[in-house]
Amino acid sequence: MDASTRYGVLGPLLATSRERLDDLRRRHGPGRLEQLAADAPAPRGFRQALAGPGLAVVAELKRSSPSAGPLRPGLDPCELAVELAGSGAAALSVLTEPVQFGGSLEDLRSVRSVSNVPVLRKDFLVGPEQVLEARAAGADAVLLIVRALEPETLLACLQMARDLGMDALVEVHDEPEMLLAGSVGADLVGINNRDLDRLTVDLRVTEQLARLAPPGATLISESGISSQSDLARLAQCGADAVLVGETLMRAPDPAARLRELLAAGGVAR
Repeated sequence: MDASTRYGVLGPLLATSRERLDDLRRRHGPGRLEQLAADAPAPRGFRQALAGPGLAVVAELKRSSPSAGPLRPGLDPCELAVELAGSGAAALSVLTEPVQFGGSLEDLRSVRSVSNVPVLRKDFLVGPEQVLEARAAGADAVLLIVRALEPETLLACLQMARDLGMDALVEVHDEPEMLLAGSVGADLVGINNRDLDRLTVDLRVTEQLARLAPPGATLISESGISSQSDLARLAQCGADAVLVGETLMRAPDPAARLRELLAAGGVAR
């Protein structure tokens, strides 16, 4: 199986991430990243923030995406982070991929410095050093995409996150990936409703995979969520939280749009 068949649209993103990983290794000698991570503010519990009654919302900040194009090119991450957290976001997700999403680690640092809720580094990580890099920048959690990682690398990244006191959102899209997430002990699982080969979105992916989730795992449904009825549907099938990005970033007033989604006190689980 060649890379384009295995990774689909992830292929170019992973290639540039490997280049960034190589650069990271060149720039930091032995122990340097570990020291920077140790000096960062203590992690805040990302998974813990999603607990409790009602369906939690993780609000995502991004300027653009390969599937949707420009979303919010003039994004002020600090201003919007404060508004979204103040409007009911249980946690924030910050895109740090620079080429196709227009993000940066500086966005993450800025958001973390002004936010009172946990922050996820949303990127296409390919090695445990990038988990260290995320912690050094203040991330409380990292995204680990099962499709993007060999099992041994997934385990290494997951263990690194745990050693650093971070949460790891292990993302899956099909049954074998969900089973693998369970086998490595994932307790925070993201179900991506987007097919990364065809770029189609179907909420039935969460409905089909939620029942296979590891016992006790916190479930986040990702992609294609735009209405209160979507939230109710996903809560009904067992999701603990949803990650909402494009719907908020396209809105004239993202904070008001978030309040609309969370109207009437959120959706009961």
